Amino acid sequence: MSKIPFDIVLFDLDGTLVDSARDLCPAVNHALTRIGRDPVSEDTSRTLIGGGTDMMLTRALEATGGMIGDDEYRELSQTLIEFYWDNLAVNTVPYAGCEEALTQLRETGVTLAVCTNKSEKPARELLDALGMTDHFSAIYGGDTLGRENAKPAPDMLHAAIADCGGGRALMVGDTTYDVRAARSASVPVLTFTNGYADVPHSELGSDGHFLTWHAFIDAACSL
Repeated sequence: MSKIPFDIVLFDLDGTLVDSARDLCPAVNHALTRIGRDPVSEDTSRTLIGGGTDMMLTRALEATGGMIGDDEYRELSQTLIEFYWDNLAVNTVPYAGCEEALTQLRETGVTLAVCTNKSEKPARELLDALGMTDHFSAIYGGDTLGRENAKPAPDMLHAAIADCGGGRALMVGDTTYDVRAARSASVPVLTFTNGYADVPHSELGSDGHFLTWHAFIDAACSL
């Protein structure tokens, strides 16, 4: 069994560990239809994810006719959040091979954490629903340290590394938020190319990438 050259691995959640667009897309469309907008396809919704639900809603509004007033936006954002929290694990699944990779990492003594811009409460509820919580020694959401400290700020990465006992860490994600946070935290970063990248993969600027979770260990060992 290969042992990667890291003590700690920090994971993004949406588009990295789990394919959550399956439930985020219906939530976005539920919000859009409330203001008479056309729904977006699931493929389109995957390009909207990254930065949390507010960023996703903003991108969806811009893609379907433009922004709305602040009061209406706040109400619509709450509508989206409530719908999503009620349905966050209806269709969402871990990516194929993900849980096997997490188990292998833990069996070789690597400590794992989640660093996501999803709010902590739904992040924990989703991991619980999928039976994945026990893999992680720390779980940080985009609101855990305050939204101003969400990715691409390095704060949650630093905090998670400390919670995991310190040591050489690796960030794993799928968007510029993950790469920029890793750079700010001075840790290497791998990107999952089947995730929800917000720019072409060639522009992410990660230290390496992997196409499937079955290839993750080899990709991490190559750094």
